[in-house]
Amino acid sequence: MSGENRTQIPVDDVELEGNLLVPEGASGLVVFAHGSGSSRKSPRNNYVADVIRERGLGTLLFDLLTEDEDRYRENRFDIPLLTDRLVAVTEWLRAREATADLRYGYFGSSTGAASALRAAARPATDIDAVVSRGGRVDLASEALADVTAPSLFIVGGDDTQVLQLNREAAAELTCEHDLHVVAGAGHLFEGPGQLEEVADVAADWFEDHLQ
Repeated sequence: MSGENRTQIPVDDVELEGNLLVPEGASGLVVFAHGSGSSRKSPRNNYVADVIRERGLGTLLFDLLTEDEDRYRENRFDIPLLTDRLVAVTEWLRAREATADLRYGYFGSSTGAASALRAAARPATDIDAVVSRGGRVDLASEALADVTAPSLFIVGGDDTQVLQLNREAAAELTCEHDLHVVAGAGHLFEGPGQLEEVADVAADWFEDHLQ
């Protein structure tokens, strides 16, 4: 396992903070897109990333915005900007010798799921799998028909509004897809065993499609 690889990712005229970890012999890498108001330090995403790395896949958690940019609330909901950032980071990874030949997946949370799906819809990213956790997938509605990567939507059973939005979005997908409902869970999957279920189901999906 490579160590905690704190890295600066140059995008446009800024540098984004990231943590890149790739196990020896990894065949794939999962890039995380966090939700509004979150960051690469998200405890939920870091837990999921730990489980994914236990399956032999790499992970990149990075800040979609700089500290200065994050002070402005409108930036957190600028889905086109966040999508462009995710695409640029993917291109940066593909240009690095150590990560160029890996298969790629996106894990998006909340609004980050919209960025993940929009980025996956762009042919240049060549993404092999997408997982959304409690995702605002409706914010990617115009891109859903162009997503070719197998896509999994994970939603809490008690997160009723988001669950309905996910059901409607899933019906728009033409690629391989599935909807996994975590019984009794709300938007943050805070109940006993709920985040563990999210992590296991997500890791299974990535293991199936990135190995």
